[in-house]
Amino acid sequence: MNKLLVSLVLTLGVATSAHALEGNAEAGQGKVAVCGACHGADGNSPAPYFPKLAGQGEQYLLKQITDIKEGRRTVVEMTGMLDGLNEQDLADIAAYFASQSMTLGAADPALAERGEAIFRGGNLDTGLPSCTGCHSPTGKGNPPASYPRLAGQHATYTAKQLTDFREGNRTNDGDAAIMRTVASRLSNKDIEAVSAYIQGLR
Repeated sequence: MNKLLVSLVLTLGVATSAHALEGNAEAGQGKVAVCGACHGADGNSPAPYFPKLAGQGEQYLLKQITDIKEGRRTVVEMTGMLDGLNEQDLADIAAYFASQSMTLGAADPALAERGEAIFRGGNLDTGLPSCTGCHSPTGKGNPPASYPRLAGQHATYTAKQLTDFREGNRTNDGDAAIMRTVASRLSNKDIEAVSAYIQGLR
């Protein structure tokens, strides 16, 4: 009987906790004023060095901002930005940006062919997998698995992330180090091409 009671209490506690962290996009809209300076009011950053957050998977966004807040991912420009926010605030912000639509970009025609070949086919010679396996053929990601949307993201930002993964400057991709392994098989020219293709993917 005692074990049953403890199980019920724990289950209710987990359920309550999960419910409390459910993001509210409407509440989030009132919490993103500071974010808008770099990422745009609706999450469509006008600056290529800052990521577009609009239309990104909610769980992926929540993981990234939580990792930044807790020091698992270093983003110098975000220093102190999340300090005054609690878990519910972060969940609401993630829900708001996820509910927005990402604006589309354009690929550099000179790089598109090579970029598409990498995105869709990888490189058998170097053991590079295609991007489509995790991020989908359309580049819209896999929200249940928390794999991010790539389609439409700024090429400059994508190239920096791939380079950071390759050089070990970004390590919050989990113990499996999936992105670090993938990026280690990309040359600078590969990164430039696939990032340009992703920017124009629609």
